[in-house]
Amino acid sequence: MFRMSVMLVALMLSWSGTAKAGGVGIEHIVSDDGIEAVDQRLRNALEERGMRLVTVVDHAANAESVELSLSPTRTFIFGNPEIGTPMMQCQGSLALDLPQKMVIRVEGEQILVEWNDPHYLAERHGLGNCELPLDKVAEALQGIAAEAAGE
Repeated sequence: MFRMSVMLVALMLSWSGTAKAGGVGIEHIVSDDGIEAVDQRLRNALEERGMRLVTVVDHAANAESVELSLSPTRTFIFGNPEIGTPMMQCQGSLALDLPQKMVIRVEGEQILVEWNDPHYLAERHGLGNCELPLDKVAEALQGIAAEAAGE
């Protein structure tokens, strides 16, 4: 019983360590710039790469509309149908996670830029039998995030 309790505590501590900067399948980059600068660079990075920006969800504004507060948090929903469509043709459930999303949010004095690892999404949706450019997608998302963060 004691051994099981120790294992449970260790597991809980490892989860709390990842929750702050992301969880399973979540990639992130930290920026010391303000959220407006990161927001504008993200928009520019998407436009430069020909990505279609579907919308931006301002979670803090939504919270404020019901008299709650949330640190600045914005979800950018974007994609490229030439890449996303074959992924959804492989497994329709991937539509739960596409178009791509990237979150910018204030945490302390920093801005986190976060996104889903496409390899994780492939595993989550069972895309193993499909020939998909996951490495290219992962590289593109990393580049977009790095540009947004000012790297």
